[in-house]
Amino acid sequence: MNKFNIAIDGPASAGKSTAARFVAQQLGFVYVDTGAMYRAVTWKALSKGIGAEQADEVVRMAHAMKLDLLPGDNGQVVLVDGLDVTGEIRNAQVTANVSAISQIPEIRELLVHMQQQMALAKGVVMDGRDIGTHVLPNAEVKIYLTASVKERAARRYEEVKLKQPELTLEQLEHDISERDRMDQEREVSPLRRAKDAILLDATELNIHQVCERILEISQASAGKGA
Repeated sequence: MNKFNIAIDGPASAGKSTAARFVAQQLGFVYVDTGAMYRAVTWKALSKGIGAEQADEVVRMAHAMKLDLLPGDNGQVVLVDGLDVTGEIRNAQVTANVSAISQIPEIRELLVHMQQQMALAKGVVMDGRDIGTHVLPNAEVKIYLTASVKERAARRYEEVKLKQPELTLEQLEHDISERDRMDQEREVSPLRRAKDAILLDATELNIHQVCERILEISQASAGKGA
């Protein structure tokens, strides 16, 4: 199969990362979790006591830090300055601050450049919120994966209820709705469906069905010479 790039966009907790990781594995492509990159910068900023309102300091810190994404037995391993922060970047504090950090134009410019360099050789599956519209506008396959807020919150709750017992389903619904609003209204590369992206609503689908559908779309495109 000829190598081509796959862009998977969509709102928070739609299953983009799980689907992208599976599809990349099945096709023998490289998976790039762009959300983890923004989370890594956010984690580093928080660890230094720097908030999104201190944009200049966040930008200086991001340019100085070393960020690596490596394949691991259980998915992608995220290293910040050589330290494995794969688990830490998923904590509630990072989640609450990542949208604000992501809105800093210079941070997006830095990470988008890194992402585009990763995709030059083709054979990349990349997920995020502006991949098909901004990062990889020429990606051969574009998917916009979404689901209802209620369904996304329920899935997220099942993932975190043991690790974060203080979180309620109602709070998660509120948080996801707010994350959607921030992502859609931000001035720099807002969340939106690319004109040539295939809409995939996963509200009534399990993750296996989502992955199979994306594989079908990808393989059909490959057959057309993508």
